[in-house]
This record gives sequence, C-alpha cells and structure tokens, in this order.
Amino acid sequence: MSASVIELSQIEKDYPGVKPLDKVDFAVQPGEIHALLGENGAGKSTLIRVMGGVTKPNSGTITYLGKPVSWQSPKAARAAGIHVIHQELALFPELSVAENILVDAQPRGMLGLISNRARHARAAEILAQLGVDIPTHAKIDELPLADQQMVEIAKALVGDVRLLILDEPTAVIAGREVDLLFENMRRLRNEGVGIVYVSHRLEEIFEIADRVTILKDGQLVGTSPVSALTREEMITKMVGRRLSQIYPPRRAAPADGPDVLSVRNLRAGPRVRDVSLNVRVGEIVGVAGMVGSGRTEVAEAIFGTRAVDSGVIEFDGKPFERKLPKGSIGHGLGFLTESRKDDGLFLGLPISANIVAPDLDAITKRGLIDRKQERAVATRQIQDFSVATPSPDVKIGNLSGGNQQKVLFSRWSRIASKLLILDEPTRGVDIGAKVEIYRIVRRLADSGVGVLMISSELPEIVGLSDRVFVMAQGHVVGEIKGDALSEEAIMDLAVRSVEDRNAGMDQHAEPVG
Repeated sequence: MSASVIELSQIEKDYPGVKPLDKVDFAVQPGEIHALLGENGAGKSTLIRVMGGVTKPNSGTITYLGKPVSWQSPKAARAAGIHVIHQELALFPELSVAENILVDAQPRGMLGLISNRARHARAAEILAQLGVDIPTHAKIDELPLADQQMVEIAKALVGDVRLLILDEPTAVIAGREVDLLFENMRRLRNEGVGIVYVSHRLEEIFEIADRVTILKDGQLVGTSPVSALTREEMITKMVGRRLSQIYPPRRAAPADGPDVLSVRNLRAGPRVRDVSLNVRVGEIVGVAGMVGSGRTEVAEAIFGTRAVDSGVIEFDGKPFERKLPKGSIGHGLGFLTESRKDDGLFLGLPISANIVAPDLDAITKRGLIDRKQERAVATRQIQDFSVATPSPDVKIGNLSGGNQQKVLFSRWSRIASKLLILDEPTRGVDIGAKVEIYRIVRRLADSGVGVLMISSELPEIVGLSDRVFVMAQGHVVGEIKGDALSEEAIMDLAVRSVEDRNAGMDQHAEPVG
C-alpha cells in the first residue's frame, strides 16, 4: 500500500475517571474507505475528534501526508484537507442552503464583497455533483432532515479534501439518498481521497468499506479487510460476546385479535394522502417506505401533533378525538419520536425529570413536584430498562445514545398502556444497545401493548414486525405478512409503487408546446 493519508500511533486520551483511548493505532490509505466500528463508548468519537483537531491526545503521534502534525484547532485540520461530518449536524438553521455550504469559503467579487450570485452558483454546482436537487435559497430549518444531511455532506466537499470523515451519515437518510452518498464516496475514493466511515449498520460496511478497524472500551481490537470477516465475527469483536440471535422470538399474535388502533382513509397535509392501517393488541406492526413517503407524518397525525384533514382514527374500537398530545397520553398512547435530541429529550435536565415528564400529575402534590417520588420512579425505571448510569440525577445529555434511547423507552412504557408508536427506535445506537431495545419492544408487545414501528432499517422491520405496511408518496401501497415478509418484498413494493404512480402522472400530464 502507498503511504497513509493519516497515521495515528499509540494514541491515548484521558478524562477524569475515564480513558476513551488507550494506545490506539489507526491508519487510512489514499483511495480507501476505512470503516471504524465499536459500541457506543468504544472511543470512536474521541478518535474522530483527535483526527479533526477538536481534541488533543495526552500522548501518541499523528502523521498526516507523511509529516508529523499537532493540530492547534479544527480550522487548522480543515485547512490541511481534513473534513469531518459529525453525527450531530452543524448547520445554521436560519441561514440559506448556499450560506451553509460555503460558510468557510464565501466567494467574493469586486471590492472584496461577498458575491451572492457566485455563492448560489457554487452551492448549486456542489449539490449537482452529489446528485441532489435542493433549492440553494431555502433556509435550513425549512428542509427535512434527509436534505439537511445532504447539505452537511456538500459543505464538507468545499475545497481540497484529502481525508473525509463521516460519522453516522445515513442516520437520517435512506433509499436513494444513501445510494447517492455511496456513489459519491466511491467517486472520491477513485480520486485518491481517504475516507473514514462510521456506521452502526453493518450491511453498509460490507457494501462500501475496504478495511475495518474495531474498537472496544477505548482499545484497538484489530484491523482487517472487510472481506475477511463475517457479520457474526464483526459483531462478536465489537461486543465481546457472541450474539446468536439478534431479534427475540415472535409470540404468535392472534390473527383475529381486537384492534387497539384502526386508521381508515387518513389525510393530513401533502404527505399523508390516503392511509389505512391497523394494529392489534400485543402486535408489532412495521411501517416501511422511503424517506419522504409520509411515515412520520402518519405517526404525528395519530398522536395529535399534526392536523388531520379527513379520515377515521379509532382507538380501542371507539372514535379517537385527539385534541392535543395530552389527550393521547391520557388514553394510554405514547410516541417515541424520530429525533431524541430535537424533540424527545430535555438535554439539560437529569434523567429523573426526563422519565416523568409526560405524567407530572402522578408525582405532583398541591401544585409542587414531589422530588422524592420522582427519584423513586426514575430509579425503578432505570433498573427495569438497564440504563447505565450511576444515578438518576445525572444529566441525560451525558449518556450515550443507546442509554438515552432506553430512558425514552422507560418514559413511554409508563404511559403507553395500550399503544406505543416508535419512529426510528434504534437510530444512532450501537449493535449491543439495539439488541437490548429489540428485547424491550418485544417485551412490551408480549405484555399486550400494540406497537406501531417506523424504521428505515429493513432488517429491523423484518426481524421484529408481525406485519408490515409499506408506504409510498403518502399512500399505504400494501401489507406484507407471514412467509412473504422479506426485505426484498418490501423494497420491490415500495419502488414499484413509486414507479407506477410516476408513470400514471406522466400519462395524465398535458403535452408541453
């Protein structure tokens, strides 16, 4: 192999009470996609921050393009050609797409003034290279999460890129967006760019990566070609134990059991055009489809955070009038939202406050929260859901993604006595935490709770669901169950439905000219 783009040797990093990196070696070759794997807390994020100039190691050496370096700032690393796309998007919501993409490289015209025309032209050019059509004048907070992620990727491609680091870039995109991302990664690889790729989705590692380095508890487990490992071997190296069965066994849900939720001909805004589905008591029902198919909007309409234009929603066999989410909660319905940090958690508050947040009446006396009771409830939930924390008083923002997600499950399990809606329940969590979450979901269903689960991870949909409804362009286009349920069947139905609808639109279009 040729000389490394970057080589880290015996890197150590210490924080009070924890050592996220312990003598770690890591190297990326030019023209290579190098996967970096490990459970949450394995040291991946710290290693990325070291490479990107955010964090200085306590010891060890960094060699970049054949020369020893010690970055003084992320700006210095970026100027040298290292571009990092972090898991949490770093965009300015009130600024336009073009302003965000070229935030560090504003084109200037005469007199040194920023040229707005040149800025939008350059931004459009970069987006075209990515193969996406996003208006450059649109504000970031007007875009769906998938488009925001593509803007973040476009921002990283401004200037001379020698090392591109992507931390969970597919967490909020799916389908065509993932294909476009991988096409661009392959193009950059062919141009000699070194790429570090972090993902909890192992199928992506086998599809896109050349080599893989695995970390566990801050230490290097090993580096090898991806082709030399099986999926089972990869998981075993990450978690330190063999996972013979990722998904818990299904309990035979009665095919004629009572519906806890029935939705008929639902319309709610432009993305929910005609949706009919049902969930039976103790059943896990998956909702699959591409990004933009309307899955999240259906969940919001059912829960009461999105206005309904028409259609019927029945809960426990009765018409369900959702005035506000509070009414849904009062009926025993819970909603674990797509983005835990944006609209799921109170990051500045302790775990205990996050657990009891939707049901403060239960721990309130004479208008005051009973902190002792709050702590008792939280302690019990922490134990029941195996949340790794020394105390319920710890701020939830200090927990790993997997433990934050388990806190949300512990919260909604107290509320959702009848139905729990899950939107991307394992987004951004490692394989070990996923297995625990899958068991929690199955345990809730076995206790009689109906579960409506939206997920972009098809193995998850197939592995957990008793039945699956497939959505495309705001419509439910089919139901798959039993032996017919497979990833291939879901994708075939979703893609074929989009093509059929587009063909129908073309046939009804008026000729131009």
